[in-house]
Amino acid sequence: MENKKIIYIADDDKNIREAIKTFLDKNDFETAAFESGDLLLNAFQNTPCDLVILDVVMPGANGFEICSALREISTVPIIMLTARDSDLDYATGLSLGSDDYFTKPFSAMSLVMRVKAIFRRIEFDTQSKSQTNSSKELCFGDIVMMCKNKTVTVNNLAVSLTPNEYAMLEFLMDHKDEAVSRDELLEHIWQCDTEIESRATDDTVRRLRKKLNDSNVMIEAVWGFGFRLKVQNEK
Repeated sequence: MENKKIIYIADDDKNIREAIKTFLDKNDFETAAFESGDLLLNAFQNTPCDLVILDVVMPGANGFEICSALREISTVPIIMLTARDSDLDYATGLSLGSDDYFTKPFSAMSLVMRVKAIFRRIEFDTQSKSQTNSSKELCFGDIVMMCKNKTVTVNNLAVSLTPNEYAMLEFLMDHKDEAVSRDELLEHIWQCDTEIESRATDDTVRRLRKKLNDSNVMIEAVWGFGFRLKVQNEK
C-alpha cells in the first residue's frame, strides 16, 4: 500500500487551520497543523514532510521567514497563504522559493486540488524518469542536469532548485533548440492556466536567472511569446 503524503500546515487562525486539515484528511493525506511557523519549522527539522502550507502573518517568525529557513535545508513544495492581496507579498513569497500562493478568503477545495496537482506533477516526473529516462542527462552550455537523482550543476558546482524551478529548467533544457511559450510552461509545471500562474511563470524565471547567474547560459525572453535558453557568448 502506498504511504500517504504528509502535509504540514501553519496558520494562527484555528478555524482556517482546522478547515484545511479536515479537507486534506478527507482526501487521504496525513496532516499536522501548527499555530505558528516556528512550531512547523521545528517539526520539519525533526521529521520532514512532503508539502508545507504556510500562512504569511503569524506570531513569531512570519511565513516569509519560515519559507526562507525551509529553503536553506529543503526543496519541499511550499504553498503560501495570506490575507493581503498585493503584488509585493506575492513577489516576496515566490522570490523566497514558494511554489504557489493563495489569497484569503479562498476555497479549501481549490487548495486541495492545487495540492493534488503538485503531487501529480512530481509523481509523473518521477515515473517518467524511472521508466524511460532513468539515466537521462541534459547538458547545455555549462549546465548539467542528472534526471535520475534530480541534481543540477553549473560549471561543476551544485545548484539547489525548488521543484518548480527544476521542472522549468528541465523543460527548457528539453527544448533547448526552440522557444517555449508561457502556455506550454503553465501546462507542464502548474497544469492549469490562471492569472496567478501566469505571474508565477515570470517569477520562477526570475529566480532561475538569479541561481544561474554564474552560468554561461541565460534564459532569454522571446517578446510576446515566452522564453528560450541561450549560451551568452553565442550571437
